[in-house]
Amino acid sequence: GHSSTSISAALGIASARDLKGESYHVVAVIGDGAMGAGLAFEGLNNAGASGRDLIVVLNDNQMSISPNVGALARYFTDIITSQPYKKLKADIWELTGLLPRGAGRVRKAIREIDTSIKSLIVPGAFFEKIGFRYIGPIDGHNLSHLIRILRSVKEISGPVLVHVHTVKGKGYHLAEADASRFHGLDAFDKETGRSKTRETAPSCSEVFGKALTEFARKRQDIVAITAAMAKGTGLNLFAEQFPHRFFDVGIAEQHAVTFAAGLAVGGYKPVVAIYSTFLQRAFDQIIHDVALQKLPVVFAIDRGGLVGEDGPTHHGSFDLSFLRQIPNMVVMAPADEPELRGMLKLALDYQNGPIALRYPRGAVRGLDPGEQIKPLRVGRAVVLRQGKDAVILAIGSVVWPSLEAAQLLQKYSVGVVNMRFVKPLDKALLRRIYRNGLRIITVEENVLEGGFGSAVMEFYEQNGMSDVKLKRLGIPDRFIEHGPRKILLRKIGLDAEGIAKSVRKLLQQETRVV
Repeated sequence: GHSSTSISAALGIASARDLKGESYHVVAVIGDGAMGAGLAFEGLNNAGASGRDLIVVLNDNQMSISPNVGALARYFTDIITSQPYKKLKADIWELTGLLPRGAGRVRKAIREIDTSIKSLIVPGAFFEKIGFRYIGPIDGHNLSHLIRILRSVKEISGPVLVHVHTVKGKGYHLAEADASRFHGLDAFDKETGRSKTRETAPSCSEVFGKALTEFARKRQDIVAITAAMAKGTGLNLFAEQFPHRFFDVGIAEQHAVTFAAGLAVGGYKPVVAIYSTFLQRAFDQIIHDVALQKLPVVFAIDRGGLVGEDGPTHHGSFDLSFLRQIPNMVVMAPADEPELRGMLKLALDYQNGPIALRYPRGAVRGLDPGEQIKPLRVGRAVVLRQGKDAVILAIGSVVWPSLEAAQLLQKYSVGVVNMRFVKPLDKALLRRIYRNGLRIITVEENVLEGGFGSAVMEFYEQNGMSDVKLKRLGIPDRFIEHGPRKILLRKIGLDAEGIAKSVRKLLQQETRVV
């Protein structure tokens, strides 16, 4: 799942155990990067106050996906490099024993101020203050010692935090040298570390990062924000060239969005580059802190749709659905590289509220020779292919597969429209399609519930055209497993062959399908 949740879940399990009168140990494991999120602190605060038996193992490798940032990361570093409190206290105790008289009185005074000394010196004093017993730091790669500590900790009553220091990628020199690169799960050559599946064409993330950096050279008001994903979102180039306009807030998506809102209030043009799956965590902040105030924040949503090997916890299946319901929000999705660049330019120039552009993982269709980046207008689609029997309305990553599907259907005349915008829709075009009596197939790499196809259906229903003949294609109402992106798209019928099959079936039925 997503980070920072383990303490809250473990406390719930421990509470259920106690309510039932049962006896067993509950252990939460959390990384130091994940500790930077608000949810982790909410869980710690509640657990410390509860006094329940709970063991929290803090795996401190000074990494999340990108290197950790922030005051908490520095705090953990200080703990690892500090002298143990117990040794200092023992030294003071020994020295007082050398005094000719009054050693007892001195030691009594030390006991009375022990708490104050501890709060200044002891590693983990923060955790002690909120109700945890702190143990550590411990070398997580010394297994025999670690096992002894964990066995001993099981005998302690109340909440305990065991601080374990590890090295990410330990034992494989390439992973130790480039922990960010080896955070993912794709197949790689163990000798060179190179991915066996990486595409040669530039990824959407790279295209976005390069384009944003180019625009930022001409505009001093552009700032970029990431939640511990600088490299993954393509912002590493921006960070190198404009370090003072780049903000990595750590694994803190809620903070990232409201922080961006503050920058917008201050006259800057903030771009929040974030994976679709992580943006879900900041839904309330998007509504209240950005959209309600009509602040011109740009959301660059990476990994929209199916992401492949990272699986159901990381598929970006829901963003079109939850974003389009928010007032004042513009939602768009590019079909290729020139559109991605064009939409980013449009987003940076847009001042009437928040605007989101959503693109998939992996490579995009490139810029053809002589093809220029054309200016885009909000809410305007483009017709790619005319048709007399049916028309496919596609958005984002499925535009070109839809065009290929239409070309496969040689028996029929099938048009294709690159809708570009989920909100606002091209209403004039939708009315024209209805008047022409065309069967409509909407295609999106998003869940069908509340998505792009639903938006089209709602438009027709709200405008007295509910007799439209329409079929929606998208991600089904279930969590999609992990696997290569191409295979997953084929399994749910969103590749060219699958789209063609659905269109053919609709045309053969010649009945209304909703």
